[in-house]
Amino acid sequence: MSKLNVDKVDPSTGTALEIGSSGDTITVPSGATFAVSGTMNASSITAGTVATARLGSGTASSSTVLYGDQTYKTEPGLTGWTTGGTSNSLIPSATDQGIYLGVSSATATNLLDDYETSQTWTATLTDNSAATMAATIGKSYTLIGNICTITAYIHSWTDEGDGYLKSMALPFASAAAPRAAGALSVYNVPINYKGVVAEISGGSALLNFWELKDDAAANQYMEITGGEVMVSITYTIA
Repeated sequence: MSKLNVDKVDPSTGTALEIGSSGDTITVPSGATFAVSGTMNASSITAGTVATARLGSGTASSSTVLYGDQTYKTEPGLTGWTTGGTSNSLIPSATDQGIYLGVSSATATNLLDDYETSQTWTATLTDNSAATMAATIGKSYTLIGNICTITAYIHSWTDEGDGYLKSMALPFASAAAPRAAGALSVYNVPINYKGVVAEISGGSALLNFWELKDDAAANQYMEITGGEVMVSITYTIA
């Protein structure tokens, strides 16, 4: 191996200088420093991997990312939220947490902490003697925050007691002031009635049915021995 000792190599003419030929390997031995004061085009790196320490300061790991200021920092995310093992899902770490809507800071009255829909609650019907009435009920509810909307179609029931359809069990107990509103329709009922209403008392888990009497007598529970009832009501839960 021949050896050439020089302090500087310049092109003989012009400004282009070539070291070696195609296919050659230029080796910078261990302990030597290859210092580039001019410009080295990154497109010239066509093989190998650049060490993470050369890209930025800090510790590169599976839980850090490289930011634009060339520092490794903890990957961004939402504190207290996880995917729950389900792709494209966000789950808060506690059941009383959720999303605040319409505000720039956390306000309890703007917290959406629950949403669910179901058809599976036990909508037990009872008569005025507290006996359970067998019936076919099509039902569903939607709960958004503390606002619950239920719809139910009650038909083909069998009277087991005194003949009064008194109440239906709700999926959730109501708030002390439930602010309930809705509509009730009765079909094919063999009685003479002025009208019927559905009512939820504060703190109750029952939807009560009342008949409006033609006379001055006190209202009473619906006196129904057959027919169909359709009800839709929205109320605040406890």
